[in-house]
Amino acid sequence: MDAFFAQIEERENPHFQGKPIVVGAEPEEGKGRGVVSTANYEARKYGIHSAMPISQAYRLYPEAIFLPVNGELYGEVSKRIFSIVHEKVLVVEQVSIDEAYLDVSHLSWEEAEALAKELKQEIWKTEKLTCTCGIGPNKMIAKMACEKAKPNGVGVVKEGEAETFVERLHIENMPGIGKKTAAILRASNVDTIEKLKELSEHEMEDLFGKRGDAMYQKVRGKDDVAVVSERQVKSIGKERTFAKDTRDPETLIHVFEKLSREVAHELEEQDFLFTTITVVCRFQGFETHTKSITFKKVSNDFGALRVEAMKLFLKFIVANPKPIRLIGLRVTIAPLHGI
Repeated sequence: MDAFFAQIEERENPHFQGKPIVVGAEPEEGKGRGVVSTANYEARKYGIHSAMPISQAYRLYPEAIFLPVNGELYGEVSKRIFSIVHEKVLVVEQVSIDEAYLDVSHLSWEEAEALAKELKQEIWKTEKLTCTCGIGPNKMIAKMACEKAKPNGVGVVKEGEAETFVERLHIENMPGIGKKTAAILRASNVDTIEKLKELSEHEMEDLFGKRGDAMYQKVRGKDDVAVVSERQVKSIGKERTFAKDTRDPETLIHVFEKLSREVAHELEEQDFLFTTITVVCRFQGFETHTKSITFKKVSNDFGALRVEAMKLFLKFIVANPKPIRLIGLRVTIAPLHGI
């Protein structure tokens, strides 16, 4: 979907159309602590993008319309859109609330493109929202074709075109290359994937470690990762960023207990067992630490979860005197029916 959250807000509030919209945390006139969830394409003209600190987004363009995340509404719209997708495609791998891979390998290229246009038309007809489709010989190429065709387009890269398509792109466009790796490569005058292709398999392993072999194939347009119709949820987590860094024990314990209850409730609702508990604590200056405990057997003892999580959290309070910016709780899970 194109700028999904922001596009829904435009649809629900027609007077917002054509204006820069930023969905995310409260900016608090540039003092907000959270991040941008989505920015529409008007806002992106000012350099605003998802995952950017909301304070930075506000400084870039304070006149933008800043809106809170309406998760319930976005979830309802997402379900309706995926109902449309599932009616037309058997194998669908949903990767987020607004993105999925579809296995249409049984179709010709022409049929796949026609299906993409049909999906776009149906989604627009029912939801008045635009989306972009990328079609390729594998998941990586489809994803990259989609990014290049945004917004509201259809990008097609056929089998014989994949390697040429990839090598023309900048290294930042390659999935798996983050900012740090890109900076290292650019320092060595490697700024395109075509130049990255010149590295040997051994050099790729030195640069990417265990991912070296896969990256050696990817820069040549190859990716053998299959589309999987059901993705296993691996963890459930909650976190809270405080408006001001705090050492107040009553506030900290109250909020952490609330996070624990929310995680336990979600586990119970989804019929999951858990194995590992991880507590995250970010102190003043963005110093971040984690503490974990792994149970010998998978468990659904939510009382034990809350007790053990609190023990880990209290260790942070005792060991580090700095004010706390963020606290979080995450558990690795297993489905109850699979045990």
